[in-house]
Amino acid sequence: MFNSSKSKKKGRRSPVATVSLIVVGLMTTGGAYALFSSTASADDNVSTVAASSQSQVNEGEKLFASNCATCHGLSAQGTSEGPSLIGVGAASVDFQVGTGRMPLAQQGPQGEEKPSQFTNDQVDAMAAYVASLGPGPAVPSESLTNGADGDAAEGAELFRINCAMCHNVAGAGGALTEGKYAPNLESVTGKHIYEAMQTGPQNMPVFNDLNITPEQKADIITYLKYVQDNKSPGGFALGSIGPVAEGLFIWIFGLGAVVAMTVWLTAKSN
Repeated sequence: MFNSSKSKKKGRRSPVATVSLIVVGLMTTGGAYALFSSTASADDNVSTVAASSQSQVNEGEKLFASNCATCHGLSAQGTSEGPSLIGVGAASVDFQVGTGRMPLAQQGPQGEEKPSQFTNDQVDAMAAYVASLGPGPAVPSESLTNGADGDAAEGAELFRINCAMCHNVAGAGGALTEGKYAPNLESVTGKHIYEAMQTGPQNMPVFNDLNITPEQKADIITYLKYVQDNKSPGGFALGSIGPVAEGLFIWIFGLGAVVAMTVWLTAKSN
């Protein structure tokens, strides 16, 4: 009996050993996850660079040095005049330069959209160069941005929930604080709409693929294209800025017409 009891006591696991095993397990799992994540990011970056020829990257570096380095630094590391561009991805460059917002014409609350001073090939080259500096959102495929393959009804609901508070339910834009504004989306291309959701330019939040999936982004673009191509069925849309403008129109012109008619009938009877 004594020997049996003694052997059971020796076989009992110490609480310290249990805690140690848990700590070792957590560290092993965390290390494996970190290694997998870094490897996946590196693979994404390699594939992004591989998609662009080295000559295109070199051309983009020259264009960047002559047009962007004054504010963003020769290695895109950022300066007091502009943020670092390492890791912003090709999509950010394609949006900012493709819409003419960059280079800035002048300092202000936000970059103004204007005709781009670069050709499409030059924009692609600068995007390829910035993409080579670190992993980031890539330029989306045409299948996601053509506005033809999504669900307009689903896109309308997503737009109302996530975007209408700034851009208006019809994408007509609106005023923000301190001289900033949400731009009108009437003439914005599907590619630039998608890139804006990916990168969050100016005052816009980032809607990554965990917030809004690529398919849902395509639905939003389909809805906006539907709004662009189908004019207001009620006639004059009053700028599509909502019920306040419509109510003001009725108040001024509708009631004004009623009052004018009343005065005219009263004067005629006298």
